[in-house]
Amino acid sequence: MSEQNEHFYVTTPIYYVNDQPHIGHAYTTILADVLARYHRLLGVPTHFLTGTDEHGQKVQQAATQRGVSPKDHVDTYVTRFTDLWQHLCVTNDDFIRTTEPRHTKIVQQVLTDLYNRDEIYRAEYDGWYCVTCERFYTEKDLADGLCPEPGCHKPVERITETNYFFRMSKYQDWLIQYIEEHPAFIQPDFRRNETLGFLRKPLTDLCISRPKTRMSWGIELPFDHDFVTYVWFDALLNYVSAIGYGVDDALFRKWWPASMQLIGKDILTTHTVYWPTMLHAMGVPLPETVFAHGWWLIGRDKMSKSAGNVVNPMALAENYGVDAFRYFLMAEMVLGQDASFTEEGFVRRYNADLANDLGNLLSRVVRMTLSHFDGRVPPCGELATEELQLRDVTLEAVAGMRDAVGRMRIDQGLGGLAGAVREANRYLELRQPWTLAKQGPEARVLMGTTLYCAAETLRMVSGMLYPVMPAKMAALRGALGCADGEPDYSRLRHWGELASGTALQPAGPLFPRIQPAAKQDPAAKGAVGAPKSASKPKKPGKEVPVSTVEGIVSYDTFSQLDLRVARILSAEPVEGADKLLCLQVDTGGDSRQIVAGIAKSYEPAVLVGKHVVIVANLAPARIRGVTSQGMLLAADAGDQLRLVTVECGAEPGARVR
Repeated sequence: MSEQNEHFYVTTPIYYVNDQPHIGHAYTTILADVLARYHRLLGVPTHFLTGTDEHGQKVQQAATQRGVSPKDHVDTYVTRFTDLWQHLCVTNDDFIRTTEPRHTKIVQQVLTDLYNRDEIYRAEYDGWYCVTCERFYTEKDLADGLCPEPGCHKPVERITETNYFFRMSKYQDWLIQYIEEHPAFIQPDFRRNETLGFLRKPLTDLCISRPKTRMSWGIELPFDHDFVTYVWFDALLNYVSAIGYGVDDALFRKWWPASMQLIGKDILTTHTVYWPTMLHAMGVPLPETVFAHGWWLIGRDKMSKSAGNVVNPMALAENYGVDAFRYFLMAEMVLGQDASFTEEGFVRRYNADLANDLGNLLSRVVRMTLSHFDGRVPPCGELATEELQLRDVTLEAVAGMRDAVGRMRIDQGLGGLAGAVREANRYLELRQPWTLAKQGPEARVLMGTTLYCAAETLRMVSGMLYPVMPAKMAALRGALGCADGEPDYSRLRHWGELASGTALQPAGPLFPRIQPAAKQDPAAKGAVGAPKSASKPKKPGKEVPVSTVEGIVSYDTFSQLDLRVARILSAEPVEGADKLLCLQVDTGGDSRQIVAGIAKSYEPAVLVGKHVVIVANLAPARIRGVTSQGMLLAADAGDQLRLVTVECGAEPGARVR
């Protein structure tokens, strides 16, 4: 990340106004906020856009059910997002709604221009339509006759009707070449490979309209009043309509192209195929980077309203604090990969990083300074080996956080800052200022140096943590007597900026420790996971086969394993682990990541395209900080491992029996 960047324009997807905000929405928006705050910290002109998608059939149906107009419906429901972002300390510079006149005007202007240049044409369409996803699918797209979208899989209906189409297919070769020549455009790399894989099949033209007889709630086509604009051709244009496209050229040139467009991996195709071809047809440069992050999972499953496993971000923030919630989201997910959420994991990280380490360090420094130096930062004496080590670890963590933001590895940067805090606590244990306080004048000098160095670490770390935890870090810096409201990066990268004599303020517990909830006896009340014998006695007279030979399992035990064929989409080394590879695999209409200890046996490039066998129902695990959602089957071959592969033409997702 360069301080000389001309601008930083970051966007989130615009969220569907009917949705109940959940941890997935919160994650993308907080990530955008953290990126925006870090760039502001570096002095880079920054613009942060989010908003809501407010047109479509589902909005119209929901409004009808409530007995209100669609506009009244969206005006009511949009506050669920605006209120949540305010509560979560999100500092978006703009919030766009697709029902706003400034957006409607630009959508119709773009449609008119493309229609006049024959980029849009009218034709009859026959295909399968999913109301939930508001998308058409061909016969081969369907999954067992249902919507193929992950998390949907609902019935579709056959529709034949006249519509308008964007000539997307004519740009297929251009798009492939552009993606290959601009590797930063789609990130992470394996998502770029997914898009290129999608583009290996013939690209069809994009249906961009709906007849008013079927759906009237949308932006009217300026060249045919009997039709409204389909949601994607409407929604995607928000990224340019919000910054002056077509009305304020100077403003548009100031912010476009977008620096970072954040999306969830489920809308990869729309943002890396539909969106770039639309922009190219409009004659507009493409964004610098579209970054697709992973999903938050409960166990192996994506969070979704239909599955009933949605985590309410407001409830978590209320229970544990907004800043702790923001920190957990940023520290826990490796950007681009999926992460598994559990409340136990949240509490564990909170207690370890925030309560035990960061909060405890502040408490120690402030308490001893108040007791022994009249509440003022003591002078710093000569730095010995121990002080120099703490200084170097802290400086490295500050530089590492700045670098991590540029590499989109915020989790690594936060890990480095947490390491500096741990080093400061270790340093205090080594110097033991509480013991030095009982000794002579020379010991008092060393005690002052010790407290100064620990306080200086806190000053620098808190400044770099400010974009993630603004309220708590403002409180911490206030306790240290830092006069600046928002930290100045130029003062964070130099050791010794904390002035001796600065008055410290009493600080209560910054992060009160959370007592983990007592675990319920799994056998009690028929809980999930209870031993079957505790809830279901055997039926009398039924013989139950039992294996009596050591090491032998019954068929019932074996049949609990879900063995599936998976195709490897990408493979890359896990940082800091010479034996591990992180694989993205296709399991039949969905993808997941698996960490496997096969780096000594296979080069990553050799693995791509292989059909392997995985244990698909293995509980997710964290391996070197990376979530693994399954296990590969492999056989020993001397000092090498050889994967169990399938060469019989079985498709990804096929059951291995």
